[in-house]
Amino acid sequence: MARYANILETIGNTPLVKINKLAPAGVNVYVKVESFNPMGSVKDRMARAVIEQAERSGALAPGQTVIEATSGNTGIALAMVCAQKGYPLVVTMAENFSVERRKLLRFLGAKVVLTPAAEKGTGMLAKAEELAKAHGYYLCRQFENEANAEVHSRTTAQEILADFDGENLNYWVSGFGTGGTLKGVARALKAADRNIKIVAAEPDNAQVLGSGIPQPRDAQGAPTGSHPHFRPHLMQGWSPDFISRLTEDAVAAGLVDEIEPVNGNEAMRLARELARQEGIFVGTSSGATFAAALAVARRSPAGTNIVCMLTDTGERYLSTPLFEDIGEEMNDAEQALSRSTPSARFDVCGVASASAPAFESDADARRFVQATVEGAPVVMFALEWCEFCWSVRKLFARLGIEYVSIDLDSVAYQDDDRGGKIRGVLAERIGSTTIPQIFVGGEHVGGCTDLFDAWRKGDIQARLESLDVHFNRDDRVDPYTLLPKWLHPRKSA
Repeated sequence: MARYANILETIGNTPLVKINKLAPAGVNVYVKVESFNPMGSVKDRMARAVIEQAERSGALAPGQTVIEATSGNTGIALAMVCAQKGYPLVVTMAENFSVERRKLLRFLGAKVVLTPAAEKGTGMLAKAEELAKAHGYYLCRQFENEANAEVHSRTTAQEILADFDGENLNYWVSGFGTGGTLKGVARALKAADRNIKIVAAEPDNAQVLGSGIPQPRDAQGAPTGSHPHFRPHLMQGWSPDFISRLTEDAVAAGLVDEIEPVNGNEAMRLARELARQEGIFVGTSSGATFAAALAVARRSPAGTNIVCMLTDTGERYLSTPLFEDIGEEMNDAEQALSRSTPSARFDVCGVASASAPAFESDADARRFVQATVEGAPVVMFALEWCEFCWSVRKLFARLGIEYVSIDLDSVAYQDDDRGGKIRGVLAERIGSTTIPQIFVGGEHVGGCTDLFDAWRKGDIQARLESLDVHFNRDDRVDPYTLLPKWLHPRKSA
């Protein structure tokens, strides 16, 4: 393995992988797996190029805030680049894009400003422009920024050509969002070999390119609104509600030979089939591009070489319809498999578990527990990584309740088995070895579900009020919704 000076140096040089089960016999379909980029998408290439071009030109000053309108992947890539280079980042995003993308952006330090879904891509773009003007931010303008296309001519296309050195490449298939990949790769491939056919894929219910109708624009060339043929579709990040300048450039330059419409359900089906039959984990937009590549393959003679862009990872789509039929609980077949052997089953009550260790107690541990319970209104004896403990923590955080947590397995309590001795004292005191254990006002409440039941009844609220402990009285959260998602109901055999 090579050593790199920073994470940005790992962008690019993604693998080209042959499809072995899903392609027609005799036709060679290869996929360019862009999820191998550090933040999991093709947009890593563009994000670095746009920021570094802005640095070189002086358009981006040290420490200046960067802003961009994005469906997610560009924003995530920009968040990585800005984190590494030290720029604050603001992202505007329509509210209908997947929740995972928002969380990833915020995890990477970006601010996410949501815009109404009804205003589509043009709405989030308008918001980014407004914020940039109002606050002096640097706006990346990915839909028209030539650095977006240039990086794909310089890197993505050259990688593909190198992989086909000495062989003919017949088709290159891609969706389009900003148009940077489409324009940049297409022009470099055509420059190398005019016989390579470029296929642009788009949703069959929103054929903005296939319609042949130009994008309405103002005098400065900016879109004045949605394209008349745009309709909402399933492919996030693919085919926005307007034709970008870069996409328009590619079409006007004659770089696009064919336009392939793709059905959304077929896109999702093939994303799943890529995972289950080829072991390649991608999202709906990649499934859509692959559907277009298969359509080309089915009408191509044996020996045809086709390259298809797979732009990102399936992890960006966990809350979307792509995963709608993927259950969290065991299905009937899995339940039957569980019951086929005797151990670790949910359908058998009273199965003996491994004995808890005999926690030695001493006077110091007893004094510590007593002082801790009396020393704060709300105390939890917990384990650092227990999911039930985290469910309690989530409730306290949601309600704004200050509490003391004694994490018995943490480093601070490992010396001389201090955590074990404290746990032994608790077992003597309450008659249970389970964790967490919660005390309010010096009185033992119980474990996680005991606390949740008491909250549902209003007992905890009354006790907190009597102690003059602040909590958010307006939050009507059901604490049971905070439990781990893997819990299964116990059923009789």
